[in-house]
Amino acid sequence: MLTHLKRLVAHSGVYGIGILIQAVLGVLLLPLYTHYLTRADYGAIETVNAGTALLAVVLYGGITTAFFRFYFQASDPEWRTRVLRTSVWFTMSTATVGALVLLALAVPISDALFGGPSRANLIRAGAIALWAQMNYGQVASLFRAEERSTQFVAASVANLLISVGATVVLVVGFEEGAIGVLVGNLTGTLVVWMALFGYRRKLLAPMLDRSLLRKMQRFGLPLAASGLALWAINFIDRFFLVVIAGESETGLYSIAVRIASVVGLLLAAFSTAWPAFAYSLDDDGRARETFSYVLTYLLYAACWLSLALGLLAPWLVRLAAPSNPAFWPASRAVALLSFATAALAGYVVTATATSRTGRTKFNWAITGSGAAVNIVLNVLLIPSYGMMGAAIATVAAYTWMFLVASWYAQRIYPVPYQWRRIALIAGVSVCLTATGSVLSRSLPLALVLVAAFPFALLPLAFYESVELRTLRRLVPIGR
Repeated sequence: MLTHLKRLVAHSGVYGIGILIQAVLGVLLLPLYTHYLTRADYGAIETVNAGTALLAVVLYGGITTAFFRFYFQASDPEWRTRVLRTSVWFTMSTATVGALVLLALAVPISDALFGGPSRANLIRAGAIALWAQMNYGQVASLFRAEERSTQFVAASVANLLISVGATVVLVVGFEEGAIGVLVGNLTGTLVVWMALFGYRRKLLAPMLDRSLLRKMQRFGLPLAASGLALWAINFIDRFFLVVIAGESETGLYSIAVRIASVVGLLLAAFSTAWPAFAYSLDDDGRARETFSYVLTYLLYAACWLSLALGLLAPWLVRLAAPSNPAFWPASRAVALLSFATAALAGYVVTATATSRTGRTKFNWAITGSGAAVNIVLNVLLIPSYGMMGAAIATVAAYTWMFLVASWYAQRIYPVPYQWRRIALIAGVSVCLTATGSVLSRSLPLALVLVAAFPFALLPLAFYESVELRTLRRLVPIGR
C-alpha cells in the first residue's frame, strides 16, 4: 500500500507544481483584475464561465471519465489507440456543434442574462473558449493516462504563461476589459492544443468506433448527469446572485470563490493523478486499504488548508484587491467555500470507489440530490443574505453528497474508511476556524491557530504509531 501511496503522491506532487504556478499567477493577476475591471465586469465573466462549464459537461457526455475506465481495460496498444481516437473525435464533434450554437445565440443569451446585448461579444468569446478547452482537455488527458505528469504540467504551464501574457496585453495595453480577460485566457489554450495535436498527430488520426462509443456512453452518461448536478452546485449560485442580487454581488462572491479555490487547486492536483491511479490498482483488497488512507490524508490536507484560508481571508483579500476596498467584504465567505471544497474532495474518493465496480447509474441521484439541496437553499437564502447564502448552500450540498456517496459506496464496494479520524479532522479544523472568527481578528492569532491544527489532534489519539514517528522526526515532540 505504501508503494501505491508514494506513486499517487509523486504524480500529485508533479501536477501540484503546475497548479501551484497557476495559483501564484492567478493571485498576481487579481490586483490587475480588481484595478481594471468593475465588480459588474468580474461578475459577468464568472457568469459566462459558469455557462460554458455547463455546456462542456453536456457536450462531453461523460466521455472524459469513460476514457480512463476503458483505456485501462486492456494493455493492448491497438485497443488503447481506438479508445483515444474515439474519445478525441467525439469531443471534437460535440465541441464544434456547441460553439456554433453559442455563437448564433449570443445576443438573446446576453439579453436574458444581462438585460441587453452589451455582453454578446463576451458570450462569443466564451463560445471559442469552450471549443478550445474541451479539445485541449481531451488531448492532454492522454498524458494523465500514461502517467506522464511532467509533460502534462509542461503543457499546462505553457498554456498558462501564454494566457497570462495575452491577458495583460489585452486588458492593460488595449483596455479591452472583461472581453480581454476571456480572449487572453483562450489564446493560450488554443496555441497549446495545436502544439499537442501536432505532436500526437499519428495517434490522433480520425476514427470514431461507434460500437465502442456506445459502450463508453453507457458507462459515462450517468456520470455526465452527475456532472450536470456538480455544475449546478459549482456555478448555479452565480445565476441566482446575478438575477437576485446583481452583477456587483456576484463579482464580490467571485473574489471569495477565487481565494477559496486554493483548496480546489489541491483537489485538482489530486484529481488529475487520481483516475489513472485508482483504475490501475488490480488487487481489490489492496485497493480498498489504499482508498481508506487516501481519504483520510486528503481530508487532513484539505481541512488544514481550509482552516488557513478561512482565518487569513481578510489579509488575502486585501492583497488581492489592494486599491479597491469594495472587494474586501468578500473575505466573509472564504471559510465556508473552502470547507465546501474539502467535502467535495471526500466525495471524489468515495465516488471513485463506486466507479471501480462499473455501477455508476446511481451517481446521478447522489449528485442530483446535492444539487437540489443547493438550489433550494440558494432560493431561500440569497434574497436575505446575498453571497453568504450562496456559500452556505454550497457547503451544505457538498457535505450531503459526501455523506450519501459514502453510504452508497459501502453497500456495493465496502472500504474500511477511518471514520473516527475523519470526524476528528473535520471537528478540530472547524472549531479552530470558529475560534479565530469569534476572537478579535489579528494576524498573529490567525497564524498560531493554523499552526496548532496538527498538534490539537495529538491528545485526541488521532495519529497511528508510524505517523507519530514521522511527526517526531519533523518536530521534536516531547523532547
